[in-house]
Amino acid sequence: MASAAEGDVGAALEQMRGLRPGVELSLHNLATSLGASEQALRLIISIFLGYPLALFYRHYLFYKDSYLIHLFHAFTGLSIAYFNFGPQFYHSLLCIVLQFLILRLMGRTATTIFTTFCFQMAYLLAGYYYTATGDYDIKWTMPHCVLTLKLIGLAIDYYDGGKDWNSLSSEQQTYAIRGVPSLLEVAGFSYFYGAFLVGPQFSMNHYMKLVQGQLTDIPGKMPNSTIPALKRLSLGLIYLVGYTLLSPHITEDYLLTEDYDNRPFWFRCMYMLVWGKFVLYKYVTCWLVTEGVCILSGLGFSGFGEDGKAKWDACANMKVWLFETTPRFNGTIASFNINTNTWVARYIFKRLKFLGSKELSQGLSLLFLALWHGLHSGYLICFQMEFLIVIVEKQAASLIQESPALSSLASITALQPFYYLVQQTIHWLFMGYSMTAFCLFTWDKWLKVYQSIYFLGHIFFLSLLVTLPYIHKAMVPRKEKLKKKE
Repeated sequence: MASAAEGDVGAALEQMRGLRPGVELSLHNLATSLGASEQALRLIISIFLGYPLALFYRHYLFYKDSYLIHLFHAFTGLSIAYFNFGPQFYHSLLCIVLQFLILRLMGRTATTIFTTFCFQMAYLLAGYYYTATGDYDIKWTMPHCVLTLKLIGLAIDYYDGGKDWNSLSSEQQTYAIRGVPSLLEVAGFSYFYGAFLVGPQFSMNHYMKLVQGQLTDIPGKMPNSTIPALKRLSLGLIYLVGYTLLSPHITEDYLLTEDYDNRPFWFRCMYMLVWGKFVLYKYVTCWLVTEGVCILSGLGFSGFGEDGKAKWDACANMKVWLFETTPRFNGTIASFNINTNTWVARYIFKRLKFLGSKELSQGLSLLFLALWHGLHSGYLICFQMEFLIVIVEKQAASLIQESPALSSLASITALQPFYYLVQQTIHWLFMGYSMTAFCLFTWDKWLKVYQSIYFLGHIFFLSLLVTLPYIHKAMVPRKEKLKKKE
């Protein structure tokens, strides 16, 4: 799902519509002329500012001394923080300095991980508590949720770097930090201009490869990444234009109106379906634009494909084609907010393997994500629905695959377009149902909307959760069950 940071960017995009003449030089007057708040304008400027900063880095700092690159990233990130949040930039600076001290004083110990996790999450949640309102707000907590994951991941990778190399998985070996990061390195990693405000997530090792000039498709030269970066920027701008044109007509506020309540049931469901797909476009816009910055700087380089061509997806937060075409909830999860989901899988889900239950590990991972997004009840409801939907979808897929009758029916070519339409309808209706709680935050708002459609999502999926095992027992022959066990 989307993060709190991207939600705030979405709020900024929503505010920036309705262009009016009479633009003056000051940011306040310019923001007013755009129909936006000054804070929203500052945020948008900061995100696009990544492109000239990346160009400066490419032409003047690539292959320069490491300390100069760290200083550049730390200074530009701090400047962006001050430009957006004024004196409140100290929150990020304080947490970065304290994290460096934790690493140095506690070393590569489990205590380091425990202290880091408790401190960074407590600081973030306290920030949410003291700054939260019933709407999206552009405050210092917006980039801080991104920073929190970075610093927790940094502590875990640092701990792994002190373990026996053979005891680590291949993934852990990739991210384990063998050296001791300096304060300047931690600051440069944390404040990197292309990801400080809204992500994406990346590891310290990957960042150090950028600083050392290793992230290029042409050894010894600047990366040939301008065209790939412009492609992601262009795609992001297409989504931005579409969202800006349609956002006045498709809003979550309408879900709370009396007019929505008075509409027929089918209309209420279809509006939620359309809104559920459309509301995600503001996040798609944000991630595509920032991905372009990362690609331009070289941070997006991920090696070469089997065809020998360079790949630039190391910082990709979206698989656009999969997102637009998949008829399954798991497909949307796999295509949306990729780096955050990967971070949670790497540092939370897989680390809970000792519990011996995949479902329990998944549930706790989603609970972490809900708390990381904020303290509003809507986040808990949204991720509870995601957990329920994923389990039911897995059960349904297993039933269709193992039942000869259903498998034969599903394989009829002439019916494939009909199946796809039904799947997409169910998919986006209940994606919208889940996003309703996510976007409306407080229980009084999302409860009102859920009551208006009779808690359709909960009733539908809870009913399937209970009945699918019995249907599976009735429709799957004993031979198929035995074969599965073997």
